[in-house]
Amino acid sequence: MRSMTVYSSIALLVLFMVPLATAATSVEVVFKNPEKFSDASLDSPGYERGADPYVMKELRSYIQKLGERYLPPGQQLQIEIRNIDLAGRYEPWRLNAYEVRYMRDITWPSIDLHYVLKQNGQIVSQADARLIDQLYLQRPGRANRSDRLYSEKAMLSDWFHRQFAGQHQSGLK
Repeated sequence: MRSMTVYSSIALLVLFMVPLATAATSVEVVFKNPEKFSDASLDSPGYERGADPYVMKELRSYIQKLGERYLPPGQQLQIEIRNIDLAGRYEPWRLNAYEVRYMRDITWPSIDLHYVLKQNGQIVSQADARLIDQLYLQRPGRANRSDRLYSEKAMLSDWFHRQFAGQHQSGLK
């Protein structure tokens, strides 16, 4: 009797989870020619040729979390990042020149991208976008952040909110 109840419960659970799994939100992030990025590539002074895996991994993960937060279940978002210019600059005349990025009013972050948003395989919207944050130094809490990509993540979060808000809201992990 007890095993029958357990099996019935498992069967019901599986039946309810199948539609949830097929309707999940998915976000695909592709970096197009990362070796040519303005600033987030390892081709910058002090690095070897190629893309910075830390920057790409962090931004991909963060964009996927934003997709979970702002997109309703069943939508798919494809983002092709075409250029990244990180906040700040290295100043080669300084000691440890390629270990510290100096933040100035004129060294704001920017990301060029193309996105395609789909629902049930049909394109809902698509566009090219240039994200910039010229006031990145005035963000509240900036001084207390240890995340080296804080400015870029805040800029992406603002863009997601403007572009996709109202469709789906849940906590960002």
